[in-house]
Amino acid sequence: MKTNPVKGKLRRGEPSFGTWLSLGQLQAVRILARSGWDWLTLDMEHGAFDWSEAAGVCAAVADAGCVPLIRVPEGNVPYIKRALDAGAWGIVVPMVETVEQARLAVAAAKYPPEGIRSAGGGMHALNFQAGLEEYYRHANEEILVILQIESPLGIRNAEAICQLPGFDALFIGPNDLRFRMRRTDGQFPSPEELESAIQQVVQIGRKTGRPTGIHAMDPDDAQRRAEQGMQFLAVGSDLRMLALQNAAWAAALWPDRPLSDLARY
Repeated sequence: MKTNPVKGKLRRGEPSFGTWLSLGQLQAVRILARSGWDWLTLDMEHGAFDWSEAAGVCAAVADAGCVPLIRVPEGNVPYIKRALDAGAWGIVVPMVETVEQARLAVAAAKYPPEGIRSAGGGMHALNFQAGLEEYYRHANEEILVILQIESPLGIRNAEAICQLPGFDALFIGPNDLRFRMRRTDGQFPSPEELESAIQQVVQIGRKTGRPTGIHAMDPDDAQRRAEQGMQFLAVGSDLRMLALQNAAWAAALWPDRPLSDLARY
């Protein structure tokens, strides 16, 4: 059975870099899976994908030698079970704010006796190049569980969450964190206030020995975060890559033509 190289990097204190699959277009997925990324995450929280599409994407990523992950819509048992049975090598769980939410997500991703995951399916084992019994014996060791911290409440509870066994990293969602920090008068936090909140999570990770990560918008930002000690680093998305290159080419061809905001992501 294949082992999960991303879990190995996190254990060794090394950074891992991936990107978000917002389009889910299979040819694009196959190209990205062969481009050196450590992992690719299919965004099923915000993306309009069905489970059949998710299984196809996970298979294409795994067959290319990359690690397929799914961001589930919510950290409950049915979504986590379906994501892992579709062949994901791990899950990203959004909006984790309490120890109870974190504990349920971890339990849903683990077979008994460590958790409550139901046994069934076959795509998961195939993506690890394993037989069913081998997969069942070793899946708990290889499945990646990433918990997203995206709110002030999540930050307040992050140290307590870090006392739980069975998850691999805290992952900061800066966009939702910024919105959750919005004041009652509609004002967003200043860049300094947002960065202070992000650094609270980084410090908690250092204190508890837990890897941290963040969604960065470009490679320079991702490298800067890696230098701060973050290890699970998302760099934009397939949609952002398309939009940025499209905008650059359009500007080169028609420098005097204003670019629609719809072309910027």
